[in-house]
Amino acid sequence: MSEPDDQRLYFLLQRAAHRLRTTADRRCLAAAGVTTAQLGALFAVRDEPGITQQRLARTLGLRESAVTGLVGRLTTAGLVTRNPHPREHRAVVLELTDSGTDALQAAQPEIDRFNADLREVLGEDGFTEAATAMHRLAYWEP
Repeated sequence: MSEPDDQRLYFLLQRAAHRLRTTADRRCLAAAGVTTAQLGALFAVRDEPGITQQRLARTLGLRESAVTGLVGRLTTAGLVTRNPHPREHRAVVLELTDSGTDALQAAQPEIDRFNADLREVLGEDGFTEAATAMHRLAYWEP
């Protein structure tokens, strides 16, 4: 593989994101029966039990309408439960089920292998530099 001649960073980021997402989705579906988007939601619910859908949307950087569908699929699959919020009558809180915990545990070895593959492609320094750069871009406020 040769180094890119073009400097169209946005195009390259989009292409890399698509390649990474489709590869990771395929691998996570095979290992745990969930997509990377679903895994992101499951990790957020695990890390913040009782999270609201509105907070989950902010955490994932998604619109609430997208999270409603995502949570619906996770609920149907038995990976999370929706319960009434104790203080806000229109809100619901999300909790991980035992099956949700099992899915996260099943996916973890594949996530670790995927990151190891990325470290092999980029080298340890390149992996660290890419992660740092992506973090800066993800939280950049123009």
